[in-house]
Amino acid sequence: MWHELASDQELLRDTTVRYLSSHAPLSQLRRDRGNPAGFDAAYWAGGAALGWTSLLLTEEDGGGSVSGQGAVDLALIAYEFGRHAAPGPLLDCNVAAAALSGHAGALQRAVLDGLISGTAIASCCLGAAPWQHTGGAAIRIHRQGSDVLINGTVRPVESAAQAGYLLVTGRSEAGMTQVLVPASAPGIHIQPLKSMDVSRKFAAVSFENVRAPATAVLGVFGQADGNVARQIQNAAVILSAEAVGAMDAAFEMTLDWAFQRYTFGRALASYQALKHRFADMKSWLEASHAVSDAAAEAVAGGTALAAETASAARAYIGQYGVELVQDCVQLHGGIGVTYEHDLHFFLRRVTLDSLLYGTPAEHRRLLAASQIAQENAA
Repeated sequence: MWHELASDQELLRDTTVRYLSSHAPLSQLRRDRGNPAGFDAAYWAGGAALGWTSLLLTEEDGGGSVSGQGAVDLALIAYEFGRHAAPGPLLDCNVAAAALSGHAGALQRAVLDGLISGTAIASCCLGAAPWQHTGGAAIRIHRQGSDVLINGTVRPVESAAQAGYLLVTGRSEAGMTQVLVPASAPGIHIQPLKSMDVSRKFAAVSFENVRAPATAVLGVFGQADGNVARQIQNAAVILSAEAVGAMDAAFEMTLDWAFQRYTFGRALASYQALKHRFADMKSWLEASHAVSDAAAEAVAGGTALAAETASAARAYIGQYGVELVQDCVQLHGGIGVTYEHDLHFFLRRVTLDSLLYGTPAEHRRLLAASQIAQENAA
């Protein structure tokens, strides 16, 4: 990230870099490709001990950030995840932890403690979102007596097969509702999916009359719209920073290649046509850094423009991040499309990140709707 960091932030980032370099090098990701989880449980617990899953939480909940701006500190970690194409449910565990923060129920407290320590994984089943119309919700949640019933299917869900708990978001007759349920609850079926990202595993999760007690509902039944919106903002910060990290790694790799690779006695980097392409890519990269940083700071500060800035980051980086890394592949020539070359790790990461928690088009629609609402209110 480009803004000046405090010493504690530098320490957090540098510690994460050293940990990822030693525990999750690309050679290890290749070996773990067939691992159903994509990572070792001890690796994730070690990362949690560094603070990966507690930065969005208050000290009262057992967490805390190093700078007082949790989303900014978490963006530093996400950026390094992108630069290393690192495995692990960083997004889901942090979004779930922030969602559980402040809830005093025994189940919520136990899950939150597990997330902080890294001994538990909670996956997010976003079966309803602001960009979906009411009729398009993938998950429906209804009251039945003192319980709630969950029905529907949502995909993709990261680390669902390894998760002990699922944070389910669906629509009910009263509005958006969130429920925390054990992944082993009767009626839940988890079907692994093929993923374009080598180091991250996803699944389709189906709910067939899954029953949960009213105490498992987060907040007030049917009134989770505001909470879900904040969770999507947190997800946008993580995904944006992670994508920028992967863009940086791919661009750096390609720039080195262009100076080292010679054709007709000249370095590739010396050709005018390629210089223009590198200039375009550098401008996309700088702009992505700027909008990612702005989103992290806006969400951390809870400003009035937090939602718009987060969506702007997702829309811009989701489009130009993929384009930048695709250009990196093309500039490498034939070797760039081989599995043996490391570049594909970053193309996979950026491409997949652009599709999670709202596509660029869906975030542009959110921005347009916000603008229209502001004009109508004026």
